[in-house]
Amino acid sequence: MKGESAPPLLAVQELSKVFVARRSTLDILQRRPAKRLSALTHVSLEVKRGQTLGIVGESGCGKSTLARCLVRLYQPDGGRVHFDGQDVLALEGAERRRYHRRVQMVFQDPYSSLNPRLTIGQTLGEAIRFHNLRPGAKIVARVAELLDLVGLPPSAADRYPHAFSGGQRQRIGIARALAVEPELIVADEIVSALDVSVQAQIINLLLDLQSRLELTILFIAHDLRVVRHLSHQVAVMYLGSIVEVGQTEQLFARPAHPYTAALLAAAPELDPARRGTRDAIKGELPSPFALPSGCPFRTRCNRAAGKCVTVPPTLAPIAAGHRAACYFPVS
Repeated sequence: MKGESAPPLLAVQELSKVFVARRSTLDILQRRPAKRLSALTHVSLEVKRGQTLGIVGESGCGKSTLARCLVRLYQPDGGRVHFDGQDVLALEGAERRRYHRRVQMVFQDPYSSLNPRLTIGQTLGEAIRFHNLRPGAKIVARVAELLDLVGLPPSAADRYPHAFSGGQRQRIGIARALAVEPELIVADEIVSALDVSVQAQIINLLLDLQSRLELTILFIAHDLRVVRHLSHQVAVMYLGSIVEVGQTEQLFARPAHPYTAALLAAAPELDPARRGTRDAIKGELPSPFALPSGCPFRTRCNRAAGKCVTVPPTLAPIAAGHRAACYFPVS
């Protein structure tokens, strides 16, 4: 693992993404403009080589949109993405294909991203063959090696996706990502649909793979307990913006943004003796088509006052390595 002074492997600056909704017939007749959904608003973050950055937030906060922008499934409308010093959004041709090999995404639903007509061996072999990572005679051996890496037997290569459980399919999804020997894995809610015991197995697998392969991981989830166990740093998102970022234990021990504090208060405790009755986040989540002025969280915050209504806060230092976008931080 590189020192804190080393440049980040991934650096995102002021990334923005807007989706334009399709107009209805009535909208067209009444000449109403198309609605614009601000999915990402000036998102900036960094991921150090060999570390894990956890991204947390409620559903609809922009976590998956961010992931898809980073792997270029979506084209951002503004901002910059640098990977290992390269301007990702400017890459074309062979350089873009190389980036797609170095940065791989694992999806929430592995079954929908696996071709049901191909065996697992064919799926993994196809990725290896496309990037010319092994000569033809050695692809079968590499497939067996990948299956072993994720805890599946060699016989899994001859079976189809429908023959596996959800946890096994997620292992296959991880194996497919590893097939092209990436440096960064973007894991988008990969344990959210799994039982708690299976979640633990997948998380432990990621930790083991990170250690063995020196992987860098961007881990997206809404379960704070999972993120805490896996991540070196955590970034908290709300309505398309990052509202707090810091070292994991520091952020969990002393959350600065009221939204982070509310998320932690609402999270279930594993220890029954520590389970409280504190309120979860109050109020309704604003529509992403009509974001509040000023601070996006102000409509649900009991600390909002003055300039919170008019001037959006930016990430400011709270302590070393800890920043929050709040005029009246909790701590």
